[in-house]
Amino acid sequence: MRRWAGRPLLGTGQRQRRAWGLLAACVVVAVAIGGAFAHQSTADWLDRVADDPVIRLLAGHPGLLLWMQDPGTQLPAGLLSLAMAVACLVTRRLNGVLLALIAVFAATRIDEWLLKPLFHRTYLGALSYPSGHTTSVVALITCYVVLFLLPPQRLLARRWLLAGLVVLLVLLAITALGVIGLRWHYLTDVVGGAAVGVAAVCALCLLLDGAWRWLGLSRVPG
Repeated sequence: MRRWAGRPLLGTGQRQRRAWGLLAACVVVAVAIGGAFAHQSTADWLDRVADDPVIRLLAGHPGLLLWMQDPGTQLPAGLLSLAMAVACLVTRRLNGVLLALIAVFAATRIDEWLLKPLFHRTYLGALSYPSGHTTSVVALITCYVVLFLLPPQRLLARRWLLAGLVVLLVLLAITALGVIGLRWHYLTDVVGGAAVGVAAVCALCLLLDGAWRWLGLSRVPG
């Protein structure tokens, strides 16, 4: 196991405190929105203002809308997760491999098994809060930031990695517009889904870093 010793995902000290703070903030956001719209089946004023223009603009393009929501579905998210896991495996970052493989599944299960039944917000008869599509893409983005942007990088490599982040953010925007245009989710479902995605990855990072310290596998380069 010593061959897997390496950097903690978050490092120590300030980053861990920030992760705890971000985790707490995202939990508050997800629970507050869910509580505000629990057992409701209609949009509030903010959802109507934000969603109606998207629905009107894309209403005549069902094929495009189905394509737009695709990044948040199981196969694309799974392939991107696997790609990140392989990159971590090459550099012997077992904690990174585990994070990449677990994050999307864990985040979306929180949606499906806990939050959707708990808050029971519906859209056209289907449970809608939080948006699992958004949770999936945001969990991927948060993993990407932790695994590839937090560690020190050479300038050229960092530029390419930042370009990858831009691509993922564009996919997030496309996915959010797609699920709103399809009338699967309200804007507030999307915001709640994003909060769950970030919170799940923060929690997993803290758990994995704790486990690595307990196993004596963490080392922070000087």
